[in-house]
Amino acid sequence: MKKLTVPRIRQHIQRLSEGGFRQIFDRIDQLGIKRGVDEMGIDKFINQCALMAAGSGLITGVGGLGSMVIGIPLDIINLITQQFRVTLAISYHETGSYKVRFDDFFKIISRSLKADTKLALSKNIMEEVAEKLLLSAGSKTYQRLVPIVGGIVGGTVNYYFIKGVAKTLREG
Repeated sequence: MKKLTVPRIRQHIQRLSEGGFRQIFDRIDQLGIKRGVDEMGIDKFINQCALMAAGSGLITGVGGLGSMVIGIPLDIINLITQQFRVTLAISYHETGSYKVRFDDFFKIISRSLKADTKLALSKNIMEEVAEKLLLSAGSKTYQRLVPIVGGIVGGTVNYYFIKGVAKTLREG
């Protein structure tokens, strides 16, 4: 198995940005988003997307190192998908038009980039707090709880990231 290094991660991110975003966007059912917003309302739809993002963050973190290696790419794809779904839902809610072209979509999504900074800060703070709590509990407990805390942190950060994206888009 190849080791993940900073250059390899950058290479994966570059590959994702070159064609991956388009693939994720093309797989989203925009009519389904319209129906979801019409049936649930925008707030419940946003919450549903946030919960789906939290689910992948929880699953990725709970299994420890083994699930992280496989789960992180899937978690990132799900997080991007939920961000795109929320962006399209808010666009539909504000304009009444549910069909958005990819080129126009990226003009809309640039408004939500402020939430990316908030995600990084939130994740760092939460990880530091969790680490201090676990260290104070002792090493045996720390070893047992690392996967659980990882799942909680991952799920919580993903949930609040999607909520932050929605808030930024609705305010902007």
